[in-house]
Amino acid sequence: MFWFGSDIGVDLGTATVLVFMKGKGVVLHEPSVVAINKDTGQVIAVGEEARRMIGRTPGNIVATRPLRDGVIADYDVTEKMLRHFITKACGRISIIPFFRPRIMVCIPSGVTGVEERAVRQAAYQAGAKHAYLIEEPLAAALGAGLEISEPTGSMVVDIGGGTTDVAVLSLGGIVCSKSIRVGGDKFDEAIMRFIRREFNLAIGERTAEELKITVGTAYPELKKENTQMDVRGRDLVTGLPKNVVVNSCQAYDAMQEPVDAVVASVKEVLEITPPELASDIMNRGIVMTGGGALLHGLAELIAKETALPVHIADDPLSCVALGTGKALNMLNFLPNEGKSHKRVI
Repeated sequence: MFWFGSDIGVDLGTATVLVFMKGKGVVLHEPSVVAINKDTGQVIAVGEEARRMIGRTPGNIVATRPLRDGVIADYDVTEKMLRHFITKACGRISIIPFFRPRIMVCIPSGVTGVEERAVRQAAYQAGAKHAYLIEEPLAAALGAGLEISEPTGSMVVDIGGGTTDVAVLSLGGIVCSKSIRVGGDKFDEAIMRFIRREFNLAIGERTAEELKITVGTAYPELKKENTQMDVRGRDLVTGLPKNVVVNSCQAYDAMQEPVDAVVASVKEVLEITPPELASDIMNRGIVMTGGGALLHGLAELIAKETALPVHIADDPLSCVALGTGKALNMLNFLPNEGKSHKRVI
């Protein structure tokens, strides 16, 4: 079948949206944030421009994330955001029916049927000619370059902004998996709670994320020195601006609970993995993808807890988007092309 439109892969993440275009690679990488005027309902800004407004808007403008915990929390805003990104990636040609793109969107492995339909419908409303869905661990494995079509076991841990997906794959499908609603956002929230509890200081999401990246660690023994960072926020007692110093050991204490949840989910999937595939994973190791994989010491902690080799993918942030792009090359081999499929391999 000859196709005139573009093929687009979308990593519709809680924290970031990446758009892959066939033949061009990843053409868009922006935060999944939308700024809206509450009085008129008008979209003021989308992406990076909107992210800079978080916590700094007047009363009639709100900067919000329409996706929470890996699924759509605000359908209308998500549709507007997706339409904006598709138009930005494809140009105005995407609104012409004959040239509308086919879109592959990734979803967490544990979504419900209702959440799945919401993602598919949002893709159609945003201008898709055909909408396909692929599970995130499958896309992450493809993007990381794993040969999942062979009868050997591969294990992927994809830690995104809203969810962590752990899966064992073989023969192009998911053998066993677990999806938990713990990710980068939960790390940030844990840091905000810790700073509030220990220092009586209120900080914002951006400050918490910066703290996580700068001094955060999941394995403090690997930190050669106890790094520190100045954190500014609002004193909850006096209501005045205040500055405190937070070190990496304190950041570890703050994030211990969500980190333990990620490690526990990896162990749970290993416990239900068939023995033959478990032996393959011992040889090939675990591959980590997603922004959460970059948290200092997390790969080493999982390796210690599971006694398995753990590798971080070459480009963990873009793995899922690259995987949707590879899946797009398989569209012509799908049965009933034009209908929506949850799995494409």
